[in-house]
Amino acid sequence: MDHLPFTHSAFLVVMSCIVALAAGFTGLSLTRDLSTKPVFQKKLSIALASVALGGGIWAMHFVAMLGLQMPILFYYDAAITLISALTAILIVGAALILLHFAERRRSILILAGAVMGVGVLVMHYIGMAGLELCRAVYTPLGVIGSSVVAIGLCILAIGVAYGRRTNRNILLGTLCFAVAVCSVHFLAMAGTRFVALPGVSEFGPAMSNETLALGVIFFSFVIFGACLWVSVTYLVAAPKDPAQGEPAAAQAARPESGSGPQIPCEREGNRIFVAPRDVLFVRADGHYTQVYTRQEKLFCVWPVTEASKRLRPVGFLQTHRSYLVNPNHVARFERSKDKGRCIFQGEDLPPAPVSRSKLKTIQDALGAQVGAIRAS
Repeated sequence: MDHLPFTHSAFLVVMSCIVALAAGFTGLSLTRDLSTKPVFQKKLSIALASVALGGGIWAMHFVAMLGLQMPILFYYDAAITLISALTAILIVGAALILLHFAERRRSILILAGAVMGVGVLVMHYIGMAGLELCRAVYTPLGVIGSSVVAIGLCILAIGVAYGRRTNRNILLGTLCFAVAVCSVHFLAMAGTRFVALPGVSEFGPAMSNETLALGVIFFSFVIFGACLWVSVTYLVAAPKDPAQGEPAAAQAARPESGSGPQIPCEREGNRIFVAPRDVLFVRADGHYTQVYTRQEKLFCVWPVTEASKRLRPVGFLQTHRSYLVNPNHVARFERSKDKGRCIFQGEDLPPAPVSRSKLKTIQDALGAQVGAIRAS
């Protein structure tokens, strides 16, 4: 069977890469600082990021496919095209759920990146299955090469963007994501041949290139609009005090010299510093921590290992691999068989667990300060 010659429009190839960049930037930016937000807002942000990333994979693919030029007329199956978009969004959503609702260990980062890479691959090959009047024929080298690149680069993108959630890392992760999506498409296309078919399938209604172009243009417009929307958080700085030439919020939050190891936290987008004496306990949250005071819970950029290194010398006790406790605020210690917990005064304050391996050490350390209660 003769293979059909084909070429690509250079303009649409460039545009497809720009769409991938915009989608990656939007999706990764929407998921910043989610640990400080309520559960509903966290779920909503993940859903929007899934649409941006998964929809961006779909839009990149079909922008590039609109530039595909062959000597025959060909169409797309509308139902299969829609399935390819929804599949990408769902698989990317699963990766984001892993990242934001599981403990963010290295294995989770690798798994989430691999899942996202699979989403890129699945979207590509389902989208190609939607071609009408011609059929794509793949080579083993093209399939294997695109699969390795997709999974490898998506793992790299997630590892970079979620290693530390800084603006720089998000931008580098965006670049890795865009390279992954574009590389998969064009590597797979390099190993693809097309053959003409006499008729169309009847899975769904046929869709012309013109109709597909309208859908891709609309979705690309939404992606670029969302990209501009999230860009505001990168461009708008806190107002400056003209007399001092630095943000007023930064001046108010700057720790006083000689006051000890101040804890950098975030409150409503502003950086503040909390004195260790005001902290009840610190809890690990992925690569970051949550700092509990009597009045509020704050997000801190320190991982629990860094918090332990800085706070244990000033009297904090590590009761669990994920918890550091200020013994001066412990109201009582409770033990039940091989478990324990530190209780704090206040109705809404959760207890800090004490692991079995640290039970006796913590009980002895707290014995001189609080009354120990042995539960039946």
